[in-house]
Amino acid sequence: MTDTFPALVIREGDDGPTSTIEQLTDADLPDGDVVVDVDYSSLNYKDGMALLGQGRIVRSFPMVPGIDLTGTVATSASDRFSPGDAVILTGWGAGERYWGGYAARQAVRAEWLVRRPDEMSAQTAMSIGTAGLTAMLCVLALDEGGLKPEDGPVLVTGSAGGVGSVAVALLAARGFEVTAVTGRPEHHDYLRSLGASDFRERAEMAEKPKPLEKETWAGAVDTVGSTMLAKVLAQTAYGGTVAACGLAGGVDLPSTVMPFILRGVRLQGVDSVQAPVAAREAAWSALASELSAEMLESMTTVVPLSEIADHAQPILDGQVRGRTVVDPRR
Repeated sequence: MTDTFPALVIREGDDGPTSTIEQLTDADLPDGDVVVDVDYSSLNYKDGMALLGQGRIVRSFPMVPGIDLTGTVATSASDRFSPGDAVILTGWGAGERYWGGYAARQAVRAEWLVRRPDEMSAQTAMSIGTAGLTAMLCVLALDEGGLKPEDGPVLVTGSAGGVGSVAVALLAARGFEVTAVTGRPEHHDYLRSLGASDFRERAEMAEKPKPLEKETWAGAVDTVGSTMLAKVLAQTAYGGTVAACGLAGGVDLPSTVMPFILRGVRLQGVDSVQAPVAAREAAWSALASELSAEMLESMTTVVPLSEIADHAQPILDGQVRGRTVVDPRR
């Protein structure tokens, strides 16, 4: 008898894409030189769009969504990995062009994988996930820009979301004075528990900025884009660095060159989808040492794969706080 495993599969129907939990076998898996027994995946903004058929996230059908996963190597045709190795996959088009983490077993390419740090559990890895990796890459970008805690306060937009939550925690742990932007006052206590010391209202930061405003922030992590990013740039102090990684507010940037040429502000784009393996390994190593498992647990909700579709619209509406980890076997 062939073993089966559960997977959430999106198929294209006459009335548009539909998703159902199916029982698959290894014969159903796509090409890949490493087969991983998946412990956990997570819910990200792109996953919500894929589950709801928005934004052309899914490029072909059938598709197993889930842009990240962690688990144990079951079989490997690559000399980089052996059965029993604990691995992490984030980005590289998983869940978009290639089958992703919403399955209890998955075949992937070896070059997409990094080893999970020995001191990091599977659940912790997906509490971090793509969002946490992106946050750490943003923090490392600020570090490369020369930002130090004594330079002044730093700002994090979209602070209650997955990337923002981890960014707040990382920056606070490094000794920075962190101001969090949120439109929901009920999240203040949560953000304080992560290390935020001050707050700005989302509506205030979404107002159309002047070309230059009062120098307020030594640096920032922006997860929103559009007018809010323009506002952040206008308020960034001389020589500051802004790491931009999101576009939930839009893909436009209604700014001017004045922050760049009059204040020497550096705008550093951050991409976690195709980031080189060396950058990923450095980020995961830093995450393993700088984030406590207890703090991550406080920002994490674990849900079964059978219920993940119910969480898709809330994450698109900005109603999901922290991180949602997905158990593909339930």
